[in-house]
Amino acid sequence: MLNHDIYNSPFSWRYGSEGMRALWSEAGKRRLWRRIWVALAEVQAEAGLVTAEQVEDLRAHQLGVDLERAHRIEAEIGHDLMAEVRCYAEQCPVGGGIIHLGATSMDVEDNADALRLREALELIEQGVCELLQALAARIEETCDLPCMAYTHLQPAEPTTVGYRLCQYAQDLLLDLEGLRRTRSVVRGKGFKGAVGTGASYGQLLAGCSLTPAEMEARVLARLRLEVYPVTTQTYPRKVDWLVLSALAGVAQSLHRLALDLRILQSPPFGEWSEPFGRKQVGSSAMPFKRNPVTAEKICSLARWVAALPPVAWENASLSALERTLDDSANRRAALPEAFLATDEIVRSGTRLVKGLNLNREAIARNLETYGPFAATEALLMEVARAGASRQEWHERLREHAMRAWAAVQAGHPNPLLEQLLEDAEVTRLVCAERVRELMDVRRYVGDAPERCRAFLDSLHVHLEGTRGT
Repeated sequence: MLNHDIYNSPFSWRYGSEGMRALWSEAGKRRLWRRIWVALAEVQAEAGLVTAEQVEDLRAHQLGVDLERAHRIEAEIGHDLMAEVRCYAEQCPVGGGIIHLGATSMDVEDNADALRLREALELIEQGVCELLQALAARIEETCDLPCMAYTHLQPAEPTTVGYRLCQYAQDLLLDLEGLRRTRSVVRGKGFKGAVGTGASYGQLLAGCSLTPAEMEARVLARLRLEVYPVTTQTYPRKVDWLVLSALAGVAQSLHRLALDLRILQSPPFGEWSEPFGRKQVGSSAMPFKRNPVTAEKICSLARWVAALPPVAWENASLSALERTLDDSANRRAALPEAFLATDEIVRSGTRLVKGLNLNREAIARNLETYGPFAATEALLMEVARAGASRQEWHERLREHAMRAWAAVQAGHPNPLLEQLLEDAEVTRLVCAERVRELMDVRRYVGDAPERCRAFLDSLHVHLEGTRGT
């Protein structure tokens, strides 16, 4: 239970899934440390350095993490990993003396972090796949639903809701590929000692049946972990930067989706809105409010994730010579918080997409109000094909559009079609029936529906392939 009488990070209880919190928990980290110590001792037993009874004693107490005792020891000695070594040793009367034999702290901590990073990336990948599946369902539903598109936050030309949703899915598909690529470079330090040379293990294994390289390979096989062939005291800190950058990419994509939803939920647009619970309260002061709080939370957390890669960049670039410790404190916060924030962003984005409310009346109203302006492009193409000067008619249609804009801004229905039908020069080149047909902007979505369906086909293929990895 959390003690709310002292400060707790909001990531301790408010943001992120239980699974991600458990992965980055202090107890979870120490269980990983103990797993590594056991694997190391098992191989050292094969080399004849320790006894089977000592290893069995370590196994018997492997899950007995006692944070209260470890923290009391740390308060005395000022070293968290050595405090855990002593706590573990106290629990193991037979095997306690062989814990951490030959190792330096980062032989344990960095390998544990690599295991956590790899598993955490898999959790984020699973979340992104679920989000993409939710987007695919909404794209399929709205491939042919015309709506107004906006550039510069001004009405532009029609598109379809499905085609707009494809943009978010395409970005996330790139992120998914980035996550998988990044996971492939997450590797541990291995067992190479204080500066990466493995000198302590060479001394320890002198005259034994195993070389340091063979010992390392056997321990890593038990941990199912790949490592970098050359290291300093740590694995390359560039890995952390790559990981946080991949997470920032996911956050960036969800920020864009959430920002667009916030814009489209505002009353002047009124086309989209996020789900709103029957008993949900929008404001403590204004009972009528239906604020897009989930989308705003996504944008807020995304800014935090985006702020973290520069920290990892400095950790990598300022790690002088074989290692400095000035990365340690910030990594304790940056790595778990980046994952927990991204986890919350992805899960919230999935709920938004699944529960997205589409106000089809508002979509149709905005299309009717602003669409005729876009339809002038089709009319311009038609008169040009009839032999008229494109430049002269661009100006003529612009003048009609500006008069119609004035009427719209005054709160009147868009009069552009009527103005054009009353212009004898227009109907001389294009018959009235054809003008009406060209000004039916619902048809002016190009090949957006076909592109939606083609994208969906490729998305489904990619997601099917992801399930097998």
